Amino acid sequence: MEGMNIPLTIYKTFVSRLLFMYAIGTVLAIATVGGLMIFMPFSLERQERQIIIGILAISTCSMLILEWLVFRLQLRPIRVAFYEEVESYQTYQNVYYRTHRFPELAVKRIIGPHLFGLMLPMVGLTVLFIHLGRLSIPYYYIVLVFVTGVLIVGMHTLIEFYSTYYFIRPVLLELSARSYAQFGKELSLGGRVFFPLKRKLRWSFFLMGAFPLLLYSLSVQFGVEGWDLGRVTSWYWAIGVLTVGLGFSFIGSRLLTREIVMPIQHLYERMSDVQIGYMHTSASDLFSDEFSRLVWGFNHMLRGINVQHARNNQLVESYFATLAAALDARDPYTAGHSLRVADYAVLIGRLAKLSEEEINELRKSALLHDIGKIGIRDSVLLKEGKLTDEEWEQVKDHPVLGETILRQVEPASFMALILPGVRSHHERYDGRGYPDALKGEDIPLFGRIIAVADAFDAMTSDRPYRAGLDRQTALNILEEGRGTQWDPYFVALFVERMRRDGFDEYTSDIRRTSP
Repeated sequence: MEGMNIPLTIYKTFVSRLLFMYAIGTVLAIATVGGLMIFMPFSLERQERQIIIGILAISTCSMLILEWLVFRLQLRPIRVAFYEEVESYQTYQNVYYRTHRFPELAVKRIIGPHLFGLMLPMVGLTVLFIHLGRLSIPYYYIVLVFVTGVLIVGMHTLIEFYSTYYFIRPVLLELSARSYAQFGKELSLGGRVFFPLKRKLRWSFFLMGAFPLLLYSLSVQFGVEGWDLGRVTSWYWAIGVLTVGLGFSFIGSRLLTREIVMPIQHLYERMSDVQIGYMHTSASDLFSDEFSRLVWGFNHMLRGINVQHARNNQLVESYFATLAAALDARDPYTAGHSLRVADYAVLIGRLAKLSEEEINELRKSALLHDIGKIGIRDSVLLKEGKLTDEEWEQVKDHPVLGETILRQVEPASFMALILPGVRSHHERYDGRGYPDALKGEDIPLFGRIIAVADAFDAMTSDRPYRAGLDRQTALNILEEGRGTQWDPYFVALFVERMRRDGFDEYTSDIRRTSP
């Protein structure tokens, strides 16, 4: 139940942020225009001020009602996606498009109600009362108030536009997540551009540059010297106007910078993921300008790379399996040995909670752990009787020989992680193994794991000179060799798993997959 509330929280946060930003802009617009209307530099009678206050009240109510109706209409498709059951992927896609267009809709929502709900009714009613002789205000003053109001609306619109761009992003991510969870498809603009970057920059630069100049020019036209401002001089007034204008320019420039830097930083972070080998990343489709095309192109390229990467991995797996099969083919009695050892090693790796990347490298190392036996003569490798000391020394060379063979593979980094397991899989935990007589945890991790898997399969497999041991006996021998021949931790994991969860079922699965 708690998880189901998360999407609603995202939606409610989105709406509350929009309303908060709208409230700030609206209060600023009403305070500026209302202040210019109420505190005029002209002597007005009490009845005239009451008429002006009434006009402002009517205009404000008109604006708020119109704004609320437009806001609900624009928000309804998004609200439906969060509060009602969505029956098709296309519905999510349409809401996704609608959400991306919300900053542009916010511009229309601000300009429309502010101009047609506030400014036009205010100017119209004021002109009407002037014409009827109920107000003694020059017409040019009303024009100046209207132009000032338009500038304030422009300032509010710009800030609302960029704020909405930022607020919609959690909503876009949630819609995409819901679509994928319900229909198995991610939402995307497919490179579509709703608001070109060129238009965005052009209007932003114009408003941020022109607003302080125009506002200051209007303040001069109002003839501030004639205002009853007490000790406040025209210089203080001019500084205040410039401060407001420059403050708007500063805020606007920060918002604009954030909107340009954010997609660049986002793409840079995704490219960094790819650079370190994390290929399952993707760029979020959160931008409705030309960056949308960059995101779509990046994701399209990454999908192609992943397809090729998967094919390369299949080829690599086939390469390792073929080498292991070629080695096992030399001796019919050990056929499938390398594959079984690899499966046992992977089981131990998973029980030890190794990462998937480590387990992948462990499997490769286990598949090729005996590759050095290719260099041993058949008369020694396939001998049915007891080996002489000289022959045994030749057999003991196969870990080093295997490492030497694999070092010839280019690039060297390709084999670097699997070499320690190949060289050290015959080391003993007590230090009496070969080829380096390493002891305890000085033995590489893969070597310690493969040693357990290799010993178990060797004990349970038939040989020309002996029959394989039964599985329970082999497990008992592993337990007896804990801390002397084999790593006690990995032996414990392996033995406990085999005895607890059904040894026969697990090993029969491995045998069926072995050639």
